[in-house]
Amino acid sequence: MSKKLILVLATVFLVGTIGLAGCDEPAQDGDPEGTQEEIELAYVNWACAEAQTHVAQEVIESELGYDVEITMADAGPIWADVAAGNQDGMVCAWLPVTQGEYDDEYDGDVDNLGPVYEGARIGLVVPEYVDIDSIEEMDEIADELDNEIVGIEPGAGIMINTDEALEEYDSLAEFELIDSSDAGMTTSLSDAVDNEEPIVVTGWTPHWKFAEWDLEFLEDPLNVYGEEEHIAAVARQGLEDDAPDVYEFLDNYIMDDDQIGEVMGMIEETDDPEASAEEWVEENQDVVQEWLD
Repeated sequence: MSKKLILVLATVFLVGTIGLAGCDEPAQDGDPEGTQEEIELAYVNWACAEAQTHVAQEVIESELGYDVEITMADAGPIWADVAAGNQDGMVCAWLPVTQGEYDDEYDGDVDNLGPVYEGARIGLVVPEYVDIDSIEEMDEIADELDNEIVGIEPGAGIMINTDEALEEYDSLAEFELIDSSDAGMTTSLSDAVDNEEPIVVTGWTPHWKFAEWDLEFLEDPLNVYGEEEHIAAVARQGLEDDAPDVYEFLDNYIMDDDQIGEVMGMIEETDDPEASAEEWVEENQDVVQEWLD
């Protein structure tokens, strides 16, 4: 082979190699856009948080191509982990009151992506057959209630607000807030309703219990529990660069009463949040594509 031919072939090979190195393979549908392949989301053990987090997990996995690991924890540690970059985000931040102290503490250390649900509310809840309308009247039935308010996990925002209510309301001076969980609270509520017994629980909307039983919020004249709230998505700083498609989805993600209520109802019926979220996403592709648009 002549030296001239060898030189030509070497040049062709070099140009081709440079060309291949300079051309990125086009992204395929369902492949992650960012530099990471796994997304980590955390949620508090509330029915609405469980529903929205599992729907988000299903969308990120099935539509965007990531593996998603979800972790259940208390609100305080979740905020701390997102701020530290140990979790990529959450879709269950109750603001501006319920988790307001964490929002203030980590201001500037996380990205608040705005509401995923609007019209949220917290407070003390009773079955409609309980003959009081206001927190200020609770001392009238204190004996019937065994001076107890059934709560959820200690450290949850609504528990912090209820501790404040115990200090602010004279009618609650003799009451004790009982630590429990979302599941424990609803079990106690179910037992009381079945026997038409008085009970007061820490409650919030959205939650499937309002569709299951006739319940009402007690009036809160001192406004300890605040006004109407919203549930927000919060992401770690840097997620926008590492997984821009996930960041954009979380920024667009929002559910209304009917949508989140349907998912919560499916989970309550099946006791399988992953399968329920998968089924809901399959049946509501028009909504999902709006989030991804």
